[in-house]
Amino acid sequence: MVECDRMFISNPDGRKNGSFSSLEMLNPYNHSRQCIYTFIAAENERVKVTFTVFRLKGAPPECAHEFVDLYTEIEDSATELIKTPFGGRYCGKILPQTRISLYQTLVISFYTDRNEITSDVFRGTYEFVDATQYELGTPLPTSVCSFTIFTDHRRKGKILSPTYPGVYPKNLKCQYKFLGAEGQRVRLEFMDFDLFYGGRHCPFDLVQVYDGATTQDPLIDTYCGQQRNLVVYSSAENLLVLFITLKRTANTQNRGFSGWFEFSESFTKLGFIENSGGQHIRGTECDQKVFSKGHSNGTVYSPDWSSFYHPNTVCKYYVYGLNDRQNLERVTLTFEQFDIPSENKDCEEAYLKVYLNGQETKQAFDEYDHVFCGQELPVPLVSNGPRLFIVFSSGPSQGRGFKAIYTFETEYKIPGTPAPDDTCHFTYRSESRKSGEFNSPRYPANYPSSTHCQYYFHGLQGDQVQFVFNYFKTKTLLQNVPGYNEVCKEDWLEIYEIYPNGREKALGRYCSTTSPGPVVSNVGIHDMKVVLKTNEEGVASGFSATYQFIESKQQFQECGENISGHQYGLIKSPGFPDPYEPHRQVCTWFVNVRPYHKVLLVFDDFLIEGDPVVRGCPGAVVRVWPDLSLLPIELCGEALSNSTRQILSVSTILKLQFLSANKAVGSKGFKAVWTEVKEVGTSCRDLFCANSGFCISPDLKCNDIFNCGLNDYSDETNCIRTVEVKKGLVIGISVGVALLSVSVLCVVCHRKKRRRRRRNSVPPFERPPQQPREVPGMHFVSVDSV
Repeated sequence: MVECDRMFISNPDGRKNGSFSSLEMLNPYNHSRQCIYTFIAAENERVKVTFTVFRLKGAPPECAHEFVDLYTEIEDSATELIKTPFGGRYCGKILPQTRISLYQTLVISFYTDRNEITSDVFRGTYEFVDATQYELGTPLPTSVCSFTIFTDHRRKGKILSPTYPGVYPKNLKCQYKFLGAEGQRVRLEFMDFDLFYGGRHCPFDLVQVYDGATTQDPLIDTYCGQQRNLVVYSSAENLLVLFITLKRTANTQNRGFSGWFEFSESFTKLGFIENSGGQHIRGTECDQKVFSKGHSNGTVYSPDWSSFYHPNTVCKYYVYGLNDRQNLERVTLTFEQFDIPSENKDCEEAYLKVYLNGQETKQAFDEYDHVFCGQELPVPLVSNGPRLFIVFSSGPSQGRGFKAIYTFETEYKIPGTPAPDDTCHFTYRSESRKSGEFNSPRYPANYPSSTHCQYYFHGLQGDQVQFVFNYFKTKTLLQNVPGYNEVCKEDWLEIYEIYPNGREKALGRYCSTTSPGPVVSNVGIHDMKVVLKTNEEGVASGFSATYQFIESKQQFQECGENISGHQYGLIKSPGFPDPYEPHRQVCTWFVNVRPYHKVLLVFDDFLIEGDPVVRGCPGAVVRVWPDLSLLPIELCGEALSNSTRQILSVSTILKLQFLSANKAVGSKGFKAVWTEVKEVGTSCRDLFCANSGFCISPDLKCNDIFNCGLNDYSDETNCIRTVEVKKGLVIGISVGVALLSVSVLCVVCHRKKRRRRRRNSVPPFERPPQQPREVPGMHFVSVDSV
């Protein structure tokens, strides 16, 4: 049987590299064969093996008939393979990754049971490489890959994982301790970083970097997977790097890492961050975070402020306002000094970039809002949210840098002119803008608790103010109850008219999901106010609404009137019984009755889009004021209760208003009957309503309208209707005429038949000649019209 083991040994006078392959041989009985390829490097050398051809039978993980086993962690070449760490089993056609031995020996074990073996089953190259590249400094005797690097021995150099670029071993714990001199900082840059990724918390193989000389110092971060542009700085002169791999059986083919370290006194001093009240972001050269302390302010500086900054320095500033359940702030940045020289006006090398929309959270660093360079003082800037992000890059030039004041202000995310005292007060003026939007704080996110917001709308003389609510929801405990007026005791919204003399009159209070209906101020009232009040418990998404200032002379009143001098009447929505049209309409009725009387209003038909419990009346609404000094009753939907189907005024005046917005979809509308009444308990010399107890005019008896109120028909009982008598007379006469006509026809027919019979009984020759008949006279029957 052909001997198939091979040995490759490095010697001072021999080649340091070469090739290997499977041997050509026959195995006619398909016996299992094992061929051992042993590579032994010289002192201060490692073995590097790379497969170039790999065509083994089978597929992992079974590899039943043919495979290659790798052993890369053989500390003593005389040790039996079974007693050394196993480096993995491979078969199929996928090339194993490059391997570098941890010590001086590397073994490839080839097993096969095929009957003919050729040289192209596998091929590869080997190389004896310098082992000193893996020795960073003073080795620790307890570990093959742990070193202490002193700045006075080596200020800069490479850092490699123990077998880079080959697959790193399992069950490793390597330590790289960098000890610098006072005033120095350590910079570590990884050009290649490839570790097994087990999740974002790196539960398996990992690299940990500590901001100091021990694991008791602050942890900068933990890294695994594949990293790009990974650069780490120490805050002071020391840095500790741990490389840990787990002991496991699964094959991994990750390279590890390759990097560069440097000790230097020229890295940015961090004192300028402390002066600004910021917090250095560990691991960076000069990045910082600035946090609000609640309506606070401070100053940010460029590095080495008061002297010239160093070239090729990049610092990032994360300025964060409050953003929690109770607070939302924005950041104002005002520059006091600015000197960043640049060779061109495009600020391509040295610059200050400002981001106002949170682009840094998406790593969208090319989407900056402003870029500045030169010596011109930038304009003040305001962030659009709680974050403001700054990138300072010095480029190859030198300058004095910048100094800027930052201020944290409450951001309600409400369009409008805010009050100067930073309270939740906003103003909208007709001369500035005729229409727009307003909303609860932070909409569509939840408004904060314990909030009191006021919205003032100031129109010009002759204007009216209109509101239409597009979304509405406040926190509430109400269930199956409309969120109107007195039931709103937690979070609520109120709407007020403001009279020219400054007096305010409430139009309604709203809560839960009961959206206010469309609102238009009365003619002559050009100012209005909206108030949002929330308590300390629970929050909701709030509201979104539109406003519009409308000139009164442009208001087309399709309906509505002032009614007086009548005892009853009908009030209908525009076009009833046809549906009202889906556009803006404002109709107002004032009903005035005699002294000591009241107005009784009963809805006969009612169908207005909306639902008072589920979504309120945002598209159209009917409002009724039984008492002009109190809040109105707000109605929509299709099911009125007895208390809302019948309404009694408190005084001699009742006001009813129908409003629809441009967003309305249209519906049937309403028809209501109003009646002048006296209440129960008063002396009644007129017509007394048996069930309701109201006293109404006797002229309303038998007028075909129920004027006594809901479920009381006493005013329309025992009535002899003239119309019914006339109808009976017409029907009777018609039936009589028809019967008479039938009788006459029957008599005529009977006489003709009898004459024929007589003629037929006489022989023809016996009949006397017939004389020509005269035309009989015409008879007419006259009927009086009814």
